[in-house]
Amino acid sequence: MSVESLSRDSDRSSASFKKAIVVKDLHAYYGESHILHGLNFSVSKGEVLTLLGRNGGGRTTIIRSIMGLVEQRHGSIEVLGRETISAAPFKIARLGVGYCPEERGIFASLSCLENLELPPAVAGKGMALEEIYALFPNLAKRLHTPGTRLSGGEQQMLAIARILRTGARILILDEISEGLAPAIVDGLAATITKLRDLGYTILMVEQNWEFAAPIADRFLVIERGRIVMEVAGADLERHIASVNHYLGV
Repeated sequence: MSVESLSRDSDRSSASFKKAIVVKDLHAYYGESHILHGLNFSVSKGEVLTLLGRNGGGRTTIIRSIMGLVEQRHGSIEVLGRETISAAPFKIARLGVGYCPEERGIFASLSCLENLELPPAVAGKGMALEEIYALFPNLAKRLHTPGTRLSGGEQQMLAIARILRTGARILILDEISEGLAPAIVDGLAATITKLRDLGYTILMVEQNWEFAAPIADRFLVIERGRIVMEVAGADLERHIASVNHYLGV
């Protein structure tokens, strides 16, 4: 199937499917190590779903599997109704899925503006630069600053902004609050809330449940490659002792 036909199918699917992502019986391996053990979950369109858990529990493997970045995997992963378990990462991106890895992937030798202008629109019309600046005012002040001279928070803003430039409507974010100052973390939470209100679907990996608490609709707690707990965002406070038990807090 060509990239163009896959994209056309995604346009039709986006109007008819309520689920942005559906994962069924997902297993994943690194060499002989069995990392994910038959996971089943879904992400509704417009939902913010957060994966909580200890480091090494399999959360990043889940999102890398969705993006087609784990070679040894089987089961079913549907994106907007399209089966993608065997699809190449670039084809998955063309369905409107954007991935922000923990390392951010900023081009250090390029300016902030050059980083923003680099991504192609692969899934419809991407967010205009003026909209990006409204969402991330700090970036508008740092357009000609090289990537290496941006603060950690500004690099994280830029990484998310580049995804929005591609036209992606499903955002997969890995530990975006990691190592950032509390004020920056609060700003990122406000940004995620705005994107949710704009209809974006967001799947986040987080260890900092306090960051995700005000913005997530649901939480899945992952331990040793399995889902051990599911909590609605509104019920998190009531179940926080159990969540902290799995997080080792």
